[in-house]
Amino acid sequence: MQRYDPRTALIVVDVQNDFADPAGSLSVAGGADTIPVVNREAWAAIRAGAFVAYTQDWHPLHTPHFAQDGGIWPVHCVGDAWGSSFHPSLQVLGPSVHKGANGEDGYSGFTMRDPVTGTEIPTEMDALLHVRAIERVVVCGLATDYCVKATALDAIRLGYATTVLLDAIAAVNLAAGDGDRALAELAAAGASLERSSVTERG
Repeated sequence: MQRYDPRTALIVVDVQNDFADPAGSLSVAGGADTIPVVNREAWAAIRAGAFVAYTQDWHPLHTPHFAQDGGIWPVHCVGDAWGSSFHPSLQVLGPSVHKGANGEDGYSGFTMRDPVTGTEIPTEMDALLHVRAIERVVVCGLATDYCVKATALDAIRLGYATTVLLDAIAAVNLAAGDGDRALAELAAAGASLERSSVTERG
């Protein structure tokens, strides 16, 4: 079965300098290695008439999300800074959805959560897919155990048939095995876990 068609969207999650570059403040081991696979998948999607969308963490300098303000994470992906920019090797072939710009926890590409009140608000992602009559999503990017997992779980909750590309993701593994546990949770929720089907020659 062909993976991409006009009713399918590829969602590329947070392939940004702070996550994908070894010098990033929250660098994910192996993050940069996923980029060639992500790029090949994006071009395959475009050639098949599918929609490609990207997400970016886009935080203010101070947010309860950060350890300096009471959260658990180092400062990362501050809007308009080097860390929030896409990794230079990433080929961006569609619009980007920013998340966390008002200090929210921005794990999912579909929803953000106020870290104090817990109130959830949607991003523009679902609207971008809905207007294009998207029925299926393929999720890749960084990181498996946080933003990829949250994005895929929200996609399932919203009714999209959801695939996660195993060779186009990488995990933080804050605790050993977090990435594997995330994949098990995604499979239990109904996500298909597959490898990319696009070769080097594409």
